[in-house]
Amino acid sequence: MNPILELRNVQAGYGRIGVLHGVDLTVAPGQIVALLGPNGAGKTTLLRVAAGVHPSSGGGVFLAGRDTTRTSPRDLARLGICLIPEGRGIFPNLTVRENLLMMTFTGRSVDEVEEIACARFPILGKRMSQTAGTMSGGEQQMLALARGLATDPAVLMLDELSMGLAPLIVSELYEHVTEIARQGVAVLVVEQFATTVLHTADHAAVLVRGRIETEGPPDELSSELASLYLGSAS
Repeated sequence: MNPILELRNVQAGYGRIGVLHGVDLTVAPGQIVALLGPNGAGKTTLLRVAAGVHPSSGGGVFLAGRDTTRTSPRDLARLGICLIPEGRGIFPNLTVRENLLMMTFTGRSVDEVEEIACARFPILGKRMSQTAGTMSGGEQQMLALARGLATDPAVLMLDELSMGLAPLIVSELYEHVTEIARQGVAVLVVEQFATTVLHTADHAAVLVRGRIETEGPPDELSSELASLYLGSAS
């Protein structure tokens, strides 16, 4: 299957400090790709470049074959790119309903957005009037996913979905991610710790010092991970 998201020789950095040094990566519709690597490897920068939030200094980003390298984040969102950043990606001082209301910019009505959210995460229906920041970490992450799904994404990018959450909650969230992918959405997941995501991913790539060191089926990479970066295989 042809990739919907493709990064070709992507380079990026901050000022004179290079972070990405020629990264090639593809994600196909319905595929879950895990991007692994230690802190400082450039994983978050790669997502930000793909979402148009951070400029690249070389190479290109393509969506369904279209060069979107210099497309604005707003236009990329309209084209189907959705990034849920590290730290939930919600407005903690607003209620759940107000968080969802903001997603009507997609052209969907409030009722449609709420219906999508509650169909995927029924607990949110009981939390509509609750301030989002007072919910549990897992519920906040569910709200972040619900907000993302309201955009009807073609590509869903998740940065450290599991951060600060109990293993059972993480497992539940990844069940939802798997179901989202089954509906044809391309999913790119950044995780520092491999075991969190490898059982869910169809493909994995390991980013070390701004370069893809290895990639392939998750079960084939497991034995290599400990040598590639410290503390991520267990």
